[in-house]
Amino acid sequence: MPEENRGKARILVVDDEPEIREVLHALLSGDYFCELAGSAEEALSLLRSKEFDLIISDIMMSGMSGLEMVPKVLASAPDAVVVMISGVQTIESAIKALRAGAFDYIMKPFDLRQVEAAVKRALEHHDLRVAKRLYENHLEELVRERTEQLDDALASVEDAYRATLKALAHALETRDAETHGHSERVVTFSLRLGRELGLKAEQMRSLEFGSLLHDIGKIGVPDAILRKPAKLTEEEWVKMRQHPLHGQAILRGIEFLEGAARVVAQHHEKWDGSGYPLGLRGEEIDLNARIFAVADAFDAMTSDRVYRKGKPYEQAAEELGLFAGKQFDPQVVEAFKRVPREDWDDLRRRSLIKKQDDVPQPAHRSVPAMLKENLTALAS
Repeated sequence: MPEENRGKARILVVDDEPEIREVLHALLSGDYFCELAGSAEEALSLLRSKEFDLIISDIMMSGMSGLEMVPKVLASAPDAVVVMISGVQTIESAIKALRAGAFDYIMKPFDLRQVEAAVKRALEHHDLRVAKRLYENHLEELVRERTEQLDDALASVEDAYRATLKALAHALETRDAETHGHSERVVTFSLRLGRELGLKAEQMRSLEFGSLLHDIGKIGVPDAILRKPAKLTEEEWVKMRQHPLHGQAILRGIEFLEGAARVVAQHHEKWDGSGYPLGLRGEEIDLNARIFAVADAFDAMTSDRVYRKGKPYEQAAEELGLFAGKQFDPQVVEAFKRVPREDWDDLRRRSLIKKQDDVPQPAHRSVPAMLKENLTALAS
C-alpha cells in the first residue's frame, strides 16, 4: 500500500457500471483508500485477500446480486459495513437491503453530498463496532485472567484445608494404633465409589472431607472407653454411639464442611433403619454417608488387625452383597461391584505408600486441643 494511503479507511466500490465506479472512486479516493470491483464475485475474491472497512455495492448486477453478496461479505468480514445503491426507488428494495444486513441505502441518481454523508455515517458505525468488539474481547480476557487467578487462589485454599484436615485425621488416629491409615484408605475408596456413581465436584469434596473426618467426634469419647481393651458395657456403648453427633457439633458453623458434617453425623446409619444415632433409613440417609458406609466396611473387612487377618476381596464383596438392602444401599453396593477388583487392589497399594508421608504431630500438644484449635482457625 502506498505511504499516503496508510491509516486511511478502506472502501471497496462494487458496481457493474464503469461510470458509477469511476464517479465514486473520484469522490472518495482523496480521503480514503478506495478499490473497485465490477461484480459481486470479484468483490468476494478481493475480500479473501484484503480487508475493507466499508463496501458500497449496487443491488442489481449481472451474475450474483448485491443482496446475495451481503451475507457472504459479512460472513467473511464481520466488522465490515455495507451500503447499498439502487436505481429502484421503492421502499421494498430498501427493506430487502437492510434485512440482508446492509447498514444504509442510497438511491440513484444520487447526490454526491448524500453519498459523502452516508460514507461518513457508515465509517463511524464501523469504528464503533470495532471498538465494541475490542472492548468485549478485552473484558473477556480480563474475566479469563481474573477467573484463572481466582481458581488458583481457591485451589490453594482448598489444598491448605485438605492438608490441615489430613493432619487432624492423622492426629486423631494416633489414639487408635489399629486403625492407623484407615482415614486415608477410606477416603480413597469412597472417592472411587463416588466417581462410579457420577457425583459432581461439590459432592466429591463433601465426600472426601466427610470420609476423612468421619470419626472426629471420638474426641468427645473418653479414652477409658475409646481405648478399652475389653468389651464395652451397654452404658459405655451408649456414650460411644454419641460420637457421630459430637462430630457434627464440632463441624457445625464451618460452611465449607457443611456437606462433610452430614457424612460425619450419619456414617453409622443403616439402610434398614437399625443404625445410630438417629435410626435414619433408606434415602433419608445422606448419599455420601451411604457411599462411605460401603467403603468403610470394605476397608474394615480387608484390613489386618492384631486379632485377625484381613479378608480377601472376594469374601468382602460377598459380604457386602449379603447386607445390601439391610445395612447398605443396594445401588452403592452394585456400584462397588462394577469397579474392577484390580482398581481396589491398586488403591490400597497407593494408600500404603501415601501413609509413609503422614505428617507427625508435636508431642507437647494434646490431640483434642490441637484438633479444636485447627477447626476454630478454619471456621474463622
